[in-house]
Amino acid sequence: MFGKLKEKWKVNWFQFALIFTTFALGGSLCAKVGNWLLTFFLSESNVFYWIIYIPLISMLWPICVLAVSIPLGQYSFFIDYLKKIGQKIGLFIKDKD
Repeated sequence: MFGKLKEKWKVNWFQFALIFTTFALGGSLCAKVGNWLLTFFLSESNVFYWIIYIPLISMLWPICVLAVSIPLGQYSFFIDYLKKIGQKIGLFIKDKD
């Protein structure tokens, strides 16, 4: 499975490890920041906390992953990755090269 992803992304094993580390740290940072923001207004026992939490995390995730990708040297990979995701869900118009 990892070999197929490595080939699909056209990266070496070291860069692959950095990309996975970026995904893990970015996701963890996103969860922490989302929780921190929401606890100012709501407690976790409130049902509205969880209704707001999911969309908030979905909006924060790209920002967190890009922020983590900069010190790990993976910014160019993740900006391209997020552009592809944006194109697939219809947020961006595909560039005509």
